[in-house]
Amino acid sequence: MKKIIVAIDGYSSCGKSTIAKALAQTAGYKYVDTGAMYRCVALYVLRNAPFRLDEGFDEEWLRAHIDDVRISFALQPYGTQHTLLNGQDVECDIRTLEVGNAASQISTIGFVRRAMVAQQQAMGADKGLVMDGRDIGTVVFPRAELKLFLTASPEIRAQRRFEELKEKGQNPDFNDVFADVKDRDYRDTHRAESPLKQADDAVVIDNSHLTREEQMEEVLRIFHSKQALLDQSAEYSPREES
Repeated sequence: MKKIIVAIDGYSSCGKSTIAKALAQTAGYKYVDTGAMYRCVALYVLRNAPFRLDEGFDEEWLRAHIDDVRISFALQPYGTQHTLLNGQDVECDIRTLEVGNAASQISTIGFVRRAMVAQQQAMGADKGLVMDGRDIGTVVFPRAELKLFLTASPEIRAQRRFEELKEKGQNPDFNDVFADVKDRDYRDTHRAESPLKQADDAVVIDNSHLTREEQMEEVLRIFHSKQALLDQSAEYSPREES
């Protein structure tokens, strides 16, 4: 079957990464965690910049060094995927709160996003790739063969996030979580650089009332239908006459 690019976009707490990883594993495709890439940039800054982020940010220093940030992904023997920064496994290092907070600040910078998009596009050169984020189908791969847009009501997404935080041993207030979800939606859809929006040709999946299993079944149905259609089109496409 012809390998394709699957671009998955959507709102926060819609399970984009979970679906993307599961689809990639089922299809035998590569999975690219775009959030991890911005965390790598943040880690590079924290390790190498001659300034402290809490004391002010020097964008010109980062602009001069952004091409030194090279990111790749390595599949582990037990099936998970680790993130590499300049060839070094940093999977654990990029998951700290400090790096996450720095990534939130750095990911809004235009030249950083453009540099990451260039690396992401290079990763998809050979197809057979699943990537999730907020601008994958609109900016990174506007010609992706399959685009999915995941959504759910803000209340449902806040409840999911609320339960997730409780499972981690935290004691969140639901109203605070709900407010944060709405604030994040606003920031994602109104940011100047690559705002979140649904691509015109994306297949929308509202998973407000779907279990993970039901959602996965729907995604696989759409994926296999798209592959079959593309294979059929290739088989019956008119050939040039000699």
